[in-house]
Amino acid sequence: MKGPAPIVRVVDDDDSVRTGMVRLLRAAGYEAVGYGSAGDFLLGDPSRDAPGCIVLDVRMPGPSGLELQEALTQRGVSLPIIFLTGHGDIPMSVRAMKAGAIDFLTKPISRKTLLDAVQTALARDAEQRVASARVLTLRARYQTLTPREREVFSGVTAGKLNKQIAAELGTAERTIKAHRAQVMEKMRVTSVADLVHIAGQLDDDGARE
Repeated sequence: MKGPAPIVRVVDDDDSVRTGMVRLLRAAGYEAVGYGSAGDFLLGDPSRDAPGCIVLDVRMPGPSGLELQEALTQRGVSLPIIFLTGHGDIPMSVRAMKAGAIDFLTKPISRKTLLDAVQTALARDAEQRVASARVLTLRARYQTLTPREREVFSGVTAGKLNKQIAAELGTAERTIKAHRAQVMEKMRVTSVADLVHIAGQLDDDGARE
């Protein structure tokens, strides 16, 4: 089933620049929407959860592009950002990239440069969404484990032998083997290596805290 089309949000206080970029993006086949300020975007974009990216001017009246980037991060919005500026400098670009920006481009920008950056950003967004969906699936499977099965999960993924886990939990080794088989079945894996990989993904997401 095909999901919603990605939206390229252009946030720039220069009307002519913003309108030009929106037209260029639409002509290239993208769905594009323009906003004249960071505030307009925060208040007027009901689709921030929809796939896509943001083409964002750095210097604007009111909140700057960097401040909007920070606000979106605080709100859990992970849309890839392409920064545009006519006044860029090295510290500004370093700050933007460290905060997760995809690119930092200087105006005037060519059609090819903009479209290449947008293509890269949309690919990154798609990858992030696939990864997030994967983690949600793994989290749901982990939630089906009983408390004892979770203890066995932790022991196995820490590299412990069945007899070590049994000794720590005060039970028989055959009982641990049975729990281990249940863990493998519920998590839908066939190897310890796969289980270790899943544990790493869940820990990165905070699902086992």
